[in-house]
Amino acid sequence: QSLVSSSEWLQHYGLKRNKLSLSQILSQVGFQHRKGYVTTLGKPVASRYADGLFPQYKRAQDGSVYNLTAKKELILHFVDCLIGAIELYQQRMEWLTSESRQIFGVIQEQCIVIVLDFGTAAPTEFDLCRDALSMVLVEQVTQISRFNLIRAARDLTKWQQKCTPVSEHTVKSAVTWLWKLDHMTSVSHASSAEALLEAMGDEAVSS
Repeated sequence: QSLVSSSEWLQHYGLKRNKLSLSQILSQVGFQHRKGYVTTLGKPVASRYADGLFPQYKRAQDGSVYNLTAKKELILHFVDCLIGAIELYQQRMEWLTSESRQIFGVIQEQCIVIVLDFGTAAPTEFDLCRDALSMVLVEQVTQISRFNLIRAARDLTKWQQKCTPVSEHTVKSAVTWLWKLDHMTSVSHASSAEALLEAMGDEAVSS
């Protein structure tokens, strides 16, 4: 199952609930070293009673200092949690940069039109494009609701007149249509723009 947005993915794996940001961890393993304004001195002064009593950590972002009071066991627990979180991020990155997602990114919208502009691609490039498009249809379009294909050309070609519900049959039909396209077709400077305008003309389309 594809987890398309980072927020959904984080919630799915419970990383937010696990409180693994630096601020959240610091609040659980110690307390912030505070400064108070001393009227007689006319300036803020940090308390000194904790000096030497606790290990201290200074945040580079804002210069705040935390006195660390946690036992070794709790620190090791957070180490394990962070290692687990890193592994999940690595899995996520591997997924995001694999197969069709490496070329097209992750399709997040539910109703899309893919505009095909092959220009003057050589036959081998034309086939490579169709391989990539077939991959995105099978891997990603199958996860959304509706789609259509439009080829930019002097005589604009559409797979369907309007966006069509996704099903095993419609995806196979689109792949078949894609591989029946002629390699070379008459194009004009306005072909791409006309195809995009045609795609945007379908009110149901979100991308």
